[in-house]
Parts: sequence; C-alpha cells; structure tokens
Amino acid sequence: MTKHTKHIDVAIIGSGFAGIGMAIKLQQQGKRSYQVWEREEQVGGTWFVNHYPGCACDVQSHLYSYSFEPNPAWSRTYSPQQEIWNYLDRCVDKYAVRQHIRFSTELAEAHFNDATQLWELRDGQGQKTTARVLVSGMGGLSRPSIPDLPGLSEFKGKTFHSQQWDHDYDLKGKRVAVVGTGASAIQFVPEIAADVAQLDLYQRTPPWIMAKPDYKIGDKLQATFARTPLIQNVFRKALYWHLEVRAAGFTGGPGIMKLIQPQAKRHINKSIKDPELRAKLTPNYTLGCKRVLLSNNYYPALTRDNLDVVTSGIQRFTANGVIDRNGVERKVDAVILGTGFAATDPLPPGVLTGRNGLDITQAWEQSGPEAYKGTTVPGFPNLFMLAGPNTGLGHSSMVFMIESQIQYVMDALAKMDAAEVECVDIKPTVSRAFNDKLQRKMAGTVWSKGGCNSWYVDDSGKNVTLWPYYTWQFRLATRQFDLENYTALDKTTPAALDASSQEQAA
Repeated sequence: MTKHTKHIDVAIIGSGFAGIGMAIKLQQQGKRSYQVWEREEQVGGTWFVNHYPGCACDVQSHLYSYSFEPNPAWSRTYSPQQEIWNYLDRCVDKYAVRQHIRFSTELAEAHFNDATQLWELRDGQGQKTTARVLVSGMGGLSRPSIPDLPGLSEFKGKTFHSQQWDHDYDLKGKRVAVVGTGASAIQFVPEIAADVAQLDLYQRTPPWIMAKPDYKIGDKLQATFARTPLIQNVFRKALYWHLEVRAAGFTGGPGIMKLIQPQAKRHINKSIKDPELRAKLTPNYTLGCKRVLLSNNYYPALTRDNLDVVTSGIQRFTANGVIDRNGVERKVDAVILGTGFAATDPLPPGVLTGRNGLDITQAWEQSGPEAYKGTTVPGFPNLFMLAGPNTGLGHSSMVFMIESQIQYVMDALAKMDAAEVECVDIKPTVSRAFNDKLQRKMAGTVWSKGGCNSWYVDDSGKNVTLWPYYTWQFRLATRQFDLENYTALDKTTPAALDASSQEQAA
C-alpha cells in the first residue's frame, strides 16, 4: 500500500562518507530540507557492512577522514573498521543529521518526472517522496560480487561472502576454502589461519603486496593533535602530498612503476623462503596494474603448514568440497568468498530512470558507467553522483574526492538559486568531450598497459573506475559549478531527449 507522498529539496541515498558528508553540509547551511535513505540499520556504508576479521583501511587515518572534522584520537596509522565506523557515527550526532536519516529503508526506485521536473522516489516500505535534487552516495564497494561458480549451490557446508561475515559460525578446527586473494582476503586470511584445521586459498592471480607501515599512535602525539589542531592539519597535508607524488607512477605508465617493483619483490623474498610458493605469489604483471595491497602478516600466514595456495583453478563444487581443474578434490566444511564487489556495475536495472524513462543501465549499456566529472549524467537532470564513475583512486583518499564533489553540488545549488534555475542537465557534448579526454589519458596509465585484468575495468576493457590524474586536479575541476555547461530545464521542456542526448545515452 502506497503511503502519503511528501516533498523535500534534496534526497540523499546512502550514509557512508559520501552521504553523511553531503548531509552535514546541507545541515550547516540550514536552508534546504533533505532526507537520507539508508538500507542498513546503522550509518557507515562500507564501514558498517564490512566487519570481517582484520578489516581495516589502507589509507592513513588522518587523511581518510573529513577535512572539517579532524580526529586527534586515531589509535593507529591505518585505522581498523570499528574505529572508522565510530568516527562516522560521532559525526552524525555532532552535526545533528541523524534525525534526517531513514534507517533500514532501501530505495526501490527513483524516477525523474518530465512533467513536474522532480525526482519521484519510492522505498521498499511503500513511502513515496518527491525531491528537486537527487544525490547518490551509493559507492562502488557496496554490492558484493558473487561469482557464478559451478556447483556452489550444491555445497552443503557453510558459505558466505566476506562482506556478509557470519561471526556466529565458529571456524575453529574447520576445513575452509577461501576463494579470492584481493584486498579483503589478505586481511582476513591471516586472522583465521591459526584457528582453522586447514585453509585452501584459491588464487586466480596473485596481487602485488607492499609492507604496511602501520604503527600505534601514542598518547603523547594524540594529545598534541588535540591540543594544537594546526599541527594535525600540517601532518594531514604532509600525508596528502606524500601520497600525491605516487600518482605519477600510476598515471605515467608502466615504466615508472617498474622502477618501484623491486621493492615489492623484496617484500615477497623476505617473507617467503620456499621457491615454489614464492613463484606462485609473484605476479607476472606490472606493479600498480591491479590495486596495490598493503600487509605485513599475509605472506607469513601463507607459510603455515595448514595453509595451501591453490592456483589450478576451480572446476566445480561438490556437496562436501571443491574439485580443482586438475581433478583433485579437497574436502571442506566452509567456503568464504573473498571475491570483492561489483564496482563496474554499481546499479541494477530498474532503480534509476531519467528523462523519457531512460534507465541508467541503458544509458551506460554501450559506453559503460561514465559521468561528467564523475558526478552528472546526460539525461538525468539534478542527479549528482558522489564517488561516481572514474572518481576512484589507486594512491590516495577517496574522502578527498568526495569532499570535492560535495563542494561542486553545494555550488550547483547556490548558482541555480542565483540564476533562478530549477533543473539542470549536463550537455551531452560536454560530457562526451570530458570522458573522451579522460579515456585518452587512461590509455597511457599502468592500469591500461600493465598487463593485467582488474576489477577497475568493465567487460569491454574500459576503465570506468579510476581517476587518471592527480587529485588536486579533480579538486580544481569541481571547485566551482560550471552552469554554462548545463541545459536549464523547465516544465515546458519536451519530455523526449533531443537527438544528441539519445546519441549520448546510446
């Protein structure tokens, strides 16, 4: 049964760093009504739903946080999941946005009404809402990627994805198969290896792993940051520029990264003495082509007597185990999928439709996910995507990118008010030119020329995930809203997309 429809100025989807940051800025401004939809029962986004053993950030804590809300009490250089979630939860209360969040409420669909020039939203509980502006804070690391593994449905033991970790299931003494060796697996495998009877780690491609300079931040330094915020701000800026220098290696092509690669090889050689195992764990592609991972305890865990790295692939699952492509069956009690997220396919069909009923999956059917400045999509007026296509990073903090986009949205709202414009749609020609230039730059990066297949790219081989420039360039590009690059719509604008918009959508 549909409930009464209400109207707000800004609808925000998701309460991770993006959604909370957007809500805080609207709350501080105090002139617009807004609401946040959150499908989980708590805030935090990926830092709430991912709670597997060892879950932590691989960007330094003092940079992986809001610039306007420094936290002097980070306990480590790289914070664990619980500490990051606590930080976000505190922010929600400090800036008084919790009352604007609807928890356990998933967005069922959002449709742009051509006649009213408003977004119409319906949640899973039947509540309808109209909004002038729709802000998506649904990150690319929110939908688990569940591979189609033959026979997995026939397996009678315990199965779960790392994001859906079952803490009630006791792994002690169990025979466990872990599928995948990405960012999640390298964190949880060392945590469970000592408890299980046997761990079979199914590796398709080994990742490059560097030592993680993770240290406890002492009480004295925490007190100094709390007492003198300027010192913490300088420390944050130093971290930022230290990481920004690394962007040259990723965006400058494989040659630069090959100069750094021996450092990663030394990390393998130091940790793994067995030549056969070392060969299994040494990548055959250039450092940086896939996400570079950080860990001090992953390699040592793989040397345990009760852990086998299986590189022969999976033929199929049976009721009680896994058969590899050599025909060897290994009996297991549990299967843990460390298979990552659907980063290149962030939205299912039927959730988001723009002008003339255009589904965003149709708009991206030919080109793959793309947006102007990673934020706006032709044919989807007044839609702003935070952490959208090609805003991901291989070297620095996504929070920096998110704050840049929030500034762009806030300036958009201000300039639309000043110009008395109710609704804007990015011009297809502008968006096309932006993305063509971006992909030309992408072609020379290590992500494209490093000799690997990664989750950064879609099925066509196009990198729809990463930003191929420096982050300060993104900050400059989003500092001011460029109203002149948008078409101002009103209620007399024809519902059908013009020819150029149709061409862009296709």
